[in-house]
Amino acid sequence: MALTQIDRDLLDRCMAGSKEGWSDFVNRFSGLFVHVIHHAARCRGISLDPADIEDLCADIYVTLLERDFAILRQFRGKSSLATYLCVVARRIVVRRLSQRRASEVLGHQTPEPVLERLPARPGESQRVDDSEQIDLMLDGLAEPQSSIIRQYHLEGRSYREIADDLGIPENSIGPTLSRALARLRARSVKT
Repeated sequence: MALTQIDRDLLDRCMAGSKEGWSDFVNRFSGLFVHVIHHAARCRGISLDPADIEDLCADIYVTLLERDFAILRQFRGKSSLATYLCVVARRIVVRRLSQRRASEVLGHQTPEPVLERLPARPGESQRVDDSEQIDLMLDGLAEPQSSIIRQYHLEGRSYREIADDLGIPENSIGPTLSRALARLRARSVKT
């Protein structure tokens, strides 16, 4: 099946920087990405908890957003958009699951939290109160991720307020914040 006009319009809106376009994209393909995650984990005999699934979804979205939608720009329309995204998501998930398994086999433990954090509101990520750590999280991030981090950690805004302001799904805020904290922890462990 070739690219449909609906998917072509959706891609055009995303790549034009439309907040509504990205929100529609996330809403349209979130179920597909969760299915790919479950299938890849089941095929490898790995059990995932909801936080793992959320992190893997965040990995997929972050990868799609990198370099101004580079992966989406590479799509040539020779298949359906869902088929293309399924292949992309599978590659991302398999890579992450392989890294996880290799880490477990080598006996690496997840590093202990190195951040001084404020208590979180129920259902929300922990806030970072050190502006230097926030600057490290923002380093190299594009929009809307950098806006999410600024609004949450510096301005103290809620997930709903951020989602409304940026025009993105509320359920995409937590994974973005989790990924930023993970990147910061990884940098802290290396130094």
